[in-house]
Amino acid sequence: MGAAADKQYTKKMKILKSKKARLVERQAESFCKIWFICKGTLVYRRKVVPLSHEEMQDGRKRSGFSQYSAERSASLSEMWCVANTWLHKSIIEPQIERTTSDPSDNSGEDNVKATDDPYGNFQHILRELESVRQEAYEESCRREKVEREFFEASHKAQALENLYFRELKQKNELIEKLTTTMEEVEDLIKRTDELCAKLQEEREQRMVMERRGAHSDRIIKDLMLQRDKALREAETLRATKGESTASAEGTMHITELSYSEVNEATSSFDHSLKIGESVYGGVYKGFLRHTNVAIKKLNPESTQSQSQFNQEVEILSRVRHPNLVTLIGACKDAQALVYEFMANGSLDDRLSCKDNSKPLSWQLRTRIASNICSALIFLHSNKPHSIVHSDLKASNILLDGNNVAKLSGFGVCRMLTDEFKAMTTLYRHTHPKGSFVYMDPEYLISGDLTPQSDVYSFGIVLLRLLTGRSGFGLLKDVQQAVEKDCLQAILDPSAGEWPAMYAEQLAQVGLRCCDIRRKNRPDLQTEVWTVLEPMLKSGSVMLCSLSFKSVSEDLGGVPSYFICPILQDVMREPLIAADGFTYEAEAIREWLDSGHRTSPMTNLELPHRDLLPNHGLRSAIQEWLQTNAE
Repeated sequence: MGAAADKQYTKKMKILKSKKARLVERQAESFCKIWFICKGTLVYRRKVVPLSHEEMQDGRKRSGFSQYSAERSASLSEMWCVANTWLHKSIIEPQIERTTSDPSDNSGEDNVKATDDPYGNFQHILRELESVRQEAYEESCRREKVEREFFEASHKAQALENLYFRELKQKNELIEKLTTTMEEVEDLIKRTDELCAKLQEEREQRMVMERRGAHSDRIIKDLMLQRDKALREAETLRATKGESTASAEGTMHITELSYSEVNEATSSFDHSLKIGESVYGGVYKGFLRHTNVAIKKLNPESTQSQSQFNQEVEILSRVRHPNLVTLIGACKDAQALVYEFMANGSLDDRLSCKDNSKPLSWQLRTRIASNICSALIFLHSNKPHSIVHSDLKASNILLDGNNVAKLSGFGVCRMLTDEFKAMTTLYRHTHPKGSFVYMDPEYLISGDLTPQSDVYSFGIVLLRLLTGRSGFGLLKDVQQAVEKDCLQAILDPSAGEWPAMYAEQLAQVGLRCCDIRRKNRPDLQTEVWTVLEPMLKSGSVMLCSLSFKSVSEDLGGVPSYFICPILQDVMREPLIAADGFTYEAEAIREWLDSGHRTSPMTNLELPHRDLLPNHGLRSAIQEWLQTNAE
């Protein structure tokens, strides 16, 4: 290859002056042997560098495109090799030999060569060779460029392939997530539709209940107006006839108390002594004449306080029963009524275990139901006129120290006289929040007050004793439990294990008592009492089987069956009467000697007046007394 232009040649020239020659010398493959000449004189020779093992391996690994480029330039390379061989043998080697052998004759020989024909051929060959070399160089550059582009394209293709598989994997994952999400969305849509349907149903029911409630409110308002009018008419009639606050018979049993006595008994109605409160007034614990009492002070601002005071005095002065709260005295000046003190509070408090009170066992609950049933039978069979309590609820059922139930709250009760029966106005005064659930539906609608109104309220009390729940929604829950045969699931677990038969019987009786139609409700004396009486006896036997100590703790100190129903004290000489109850000998004999022919407990007529000594109970009482004395 030419090292420089001819005009740049000098004898001492040892380096390449042509840019192309320098470029070929740097970039030509290492296995190429190159002679650089100028004016037929060898200026520089690049030696061949043997290929390393790695370069040979790299050459073998070249792509098919590189092989194609090599084949394409084969003809050019062959031409270059032929020309190079001829040039080396014919021109360069002889020239080198001549130059080496006789350096001093160069100038003369140059002149001869300039005119020889071989030199012209040499110039022609050099030009052809330069042309071939230039074409080979350009082909090599193109090949390298194409190879670089091919490698870049291969790398890009590999990167795109990796990206494709990565995106494909992400796509599959997204499809799976999308499928899962769609299933969840479908499930949510289904649940939403169900909830919407239920919500719509609840809204419709709510609208129906609101309409019914508004209708009931209008009815109650009208009935209240009628009641107030009837009360005013009744008060006018009483004033016209000159009736006193209490009957002549009642004045013999009710003690008139002064304001100072009542005020002193309650420490001027100290708020710390208040044990109860209602819209009619407050109830205070007091100490009067060496006895604990409960004093109800009526609210003087209430329009019904005076009529309630008169009503309770009138009724409780006429009747006496072991399961009716005892009215000890009254104070007109203070508008206060004095009752016996009931140590264990109300049934409502005990069912809710207020102040951490001990839960009532199922035996005690059946006895409480029997006590209240006995009191209602007594009131309804009163002669000459029946008495309707009309405000029976758990808060009006009080428990003494022995957990004997007594009925209270006679402020709105009514005696069914002929005068009263002629009126169809509602006389009942109630607090909607406290006792609305106990009210007879027919009583609310028609205003007719009958003993069956008390039967409905008694049914609610029975269901509360069974379940321990509040009255709201209770009737529906028990009905569903009975229909589905799962009554045990709603029984109060704090009462202990209810006998299945007793629980079923009480539930059935309670539901019958709460029938919306009065004519379908059972009679307390002939139907309800016959169910409760065996339970009462069975519960008493179970209580007797306990040790005296455990019974004493369970019933407040004294076993209930040791207590005389009349005297409310431990019996010394127990006698069994014809009604099946046991009384203190002195009390039952006084009851019979005073002309009574009915039972003190049930108010039913006694089949005979014979009395039998209860030796077993007498021995148990004596043993208990000795044990407690020690």
